[in-house]
Amino acid sequence: MALRETNLDKLDGGSFDVLIVGGGINGAVSAAALSARGASVALIDRGDFAGFTSQESSNLVWGGIKYLENYEFPLVRKLCMSRNRLMRAYPANVKEIGFLGVLGETAPFPPWVVGVGAFAYWGIGNFKTNAPRPMSPETVERIEPIINTVGTVGGIEYADAYLKDNDARFVFSFIRSAMDVGAVAANYVELENAERAKGNWHAQLRDCESGMPINLEAKVVVNAAGPFLDGLNKTWNTHTRHQIVYSKGVHLVVDQLTPNERVLAFFDDDQRLFYVIPMGNRSVIGTTDTRVNDPHTEVTENDKEFLLEQVNDRLDLNSPLSKDDIIAERSGVRPLVIRRQSKALKNIDWTALSRKHEVEVDHAKQVVSIFGGKLTDCLNVGEEVTAAVETLGIRLNPDRQRWYGEPGPESRRTFFRQTRGMRLDDLRDRTGAEPLSERLWRRYGRRAFEMLDHIREDPSMAEDILGSSDYLRVELHNTASTEMIVHLDDFLRRRSKISLITRQADIQNSKGLSEVGSILFGTGAQTKLDEYFSSNSSPINPTK
Repeated sequence: MALRETNLDKLDGGSFDVLIVGGGINGAVSAAALSARGASVALIDRGDFAGFTSQESSNLVWGGIKYLENYEFPLVRKLCMSRNRLMRAYPANVKEIGFLGVLGETAPFPPWVVGVGAFAYWGIGNFKTNAPRPMSPETVERIEPIINTVGTVGGIEYADAYLKDNDARFVFSFIRSAMDVGAVAANYVELENAERAKGNWHAQLRDCESGMPINLEAKVVVNAAGPFLDGLNKTWNTHTRHQIVYSKGVHLVVDQLTPNERVLAFFDDDQRLFYVIPMGNRSVIGTTDTRVNDPHTEVTENDKEFLLEQVNDRLDLNSPLSKDDIIAERSGVRPLVIRRQSKALKNIDWTALSRKHEVEVDHAKQVVSIFGGKLTDCLNVGEEVTAAVETLGIRLNPDRQRWYGEPGPESRRTFFRQTRGMRLDDLRDRTGAEPLSERLWRRYGRRAFEMLDHIREDPSMAEDILGSSDYLRVELHNTASTEMIVHLDDFLRRRSKISLITRQADIQNSKGLSEVGSILFGTGAQTKLDEYFSSNSSPINPTK
């Protein structure tokens, strides 16, 4: 909490070049890019960083092969280049993975069309991934025996990428990068009012935890509020050419369905794609695509029944998956961009809308609005926002592209040399578990060097602290001091993926839970634990 309190003090009475409202992926990359180029930046979110849309993704970094269906070749090209760029910049975090598309009775295209599309997609991406592999039903069944190939006419495996850890942690890495070069960021801070006077924005904020008012000034405001962007612009009487509509997506997390690290892709009964995505020793089933009018969503019984029915029909399981097998649920909206229009939205074919983004500038009000977007396209968003801010009179340093990416090869070699010298990976005796060295480097980069020092001084720092959640004591101490944890869910759901892969009852019964609370919250630990479990008082299948 000390870091957050320090940042709150810096916000109050501060004068900044840019105020960013919204700490999802768009706000995070904007803060990182602007700060690295010398702008003074304040970033706020009324919840936790990545606490809404950006924590509900499929964890995929992909070029959007399905957009080829609507001939959106420039968009696919742009997204493929963005995917390749992220894979180069984040080799430990953004990993290539195979997508096995299974062509069954509900597939809307014959195998030859899918094959042509997959090879075209490979070429559009500059051949930077493994080549596609057309497959017969027999080959599909041989490499993935779990797939029910009855009625299957073939398959194809092509390559894209995914996040090895969770989406929200990836978002936070940009916010941490921004703070490292001077940005002031605070979660659980709400914008109550903002008015423009004498060439500046005068913003009245409120600390959602203490209720204390905070006031600051900024030359430019970046609206990165995601699904709430239109409402925020309306309060400022800012008119835009675009607007947001919502598509709800749902994922279900179950025990690992296949040991092979690849994504299984199927067409559901409505001829829409859904996936079985690996997440460590778990599998994620989804997503749905449902038009909604409210950005606040939840997983309904119908959602669960639909996804379970679809996956059970397409997998050859010893026993069908049931609601009792669900470990965790994810539900969120995709903020989709459309041109603002007077005709009824019901006339729009929203299922054909892609995940493009738009950046608009209101020069009179000094507002930059970011519509739509996705994880794959995040670096482009950061660069476009900095270009937009420059047009509003904020002078920036040259872009040396140091605001994103993992530390360079020499730092990596030095880190792994040190871990070998102290035999760090020998401390983990779980069969098949990821080496500690790889995990620490992926999650923390240069901050992992300090963790090694702590482990050398106190070997107990390398002990798992929360049962089977694979989280070290040293990580908890680092999280407490550098990652602005306010509520237990910030840690369990966003800085880590523990609550996505562990049943609530197992977390609650963990022997290390009280120590986790003590490290994160000090004397207020019990209150925070009670708060979390009371708000999750009906955990999914707590006794399974």
